[in-house]
Amino acid sequence: MPYGRKTPPAVNLDGRQPIEIVDAVKSFGHITVLRGLSLTVGPGEVVVLIGASGSGKSTLLRCIVGLETLDAGDIRSVGLSVREKHNLRAIRTHVGIVFQQFNLFPHLSAVDNVTLGPRLVLHQSREEARAQGLALLGRVGLADKADSYPLKLSGGQQQRVAIARALAMEPAAILFDEVTSALDPELVGEVLAVMRQLAQDGMTMLVVSHEMKFARDVADRVVFIDEGVIVEEGNPDLIFTEPRDPRTRQFLRRVLEH
Repeated sequence: MPYGRKTPPAVNLDGRQPIEIVDAVKSFGHITVLRGLSLTVGPGEVVVLIGASGSGKSTLLRCIVGLETLDAGDIRSVGLSVREKHNLRAIRTHVGIVFQQFNLFPHLSAVDNVTLGPRLVLHQSREEARAQGLALLGRVGLADKADSYPLKLSGGQQQRVAIARALAMEPAAILFDEVTSALDPELVGEVLAVMRQLAQDGMTMLVVSHEMKFARDVADRVVFIDEGVIVEEGNPDLIFTEPRDPRTRQFLRRVLEH
């Protein structure tokens, strides 16, 4: 049966965590990107992953929704193992992901980009989906851009449409993969403001970011990853003021001075 013709099963966590990563291993050829990494993200928690480019952060997010296949270990997203291919539809329905590149359909308006998933996967009517889509665009500050096409929107506006699109599936958690890296500096703040509000609203979020102020202000927990392993994790204030590991101190010194 084609994707979108069968409604994915509802997810009941029953006390389980939205994201549970256990001894995840992932290699590309001879390069091992994740080296037995384990991490849990609880309901309503905001966890920010920091670390140098190439440390495995983005690969980890892709593995959580099954866009990359683990070589060993397991990830249970909304209680479902990504190692079981039949779970991937439900996982991708209940765990949203927003990428660095906006990936909007250029031939669809902002509201149509937002409503496509609910109509095809959740079988919402066009009227119901549009009403929800307009409300979500209002939530990200784009109520007046509903009928605009991506090429008529700034990078920051396109990224906010992408966030609204993820929210339209009513996910249990959202992954953010360097969502401000492709933006001009003056547009970064408007996207981070939306993410701050989502955190305040209780959305479960796993965020890969180089925005250290956002990590310090918004995260419940900061996780420093280096060469595919978790070097250090904890309360943002402690990580940023009293990092224990020399690699964490070196990374933060380099990033904060820059």
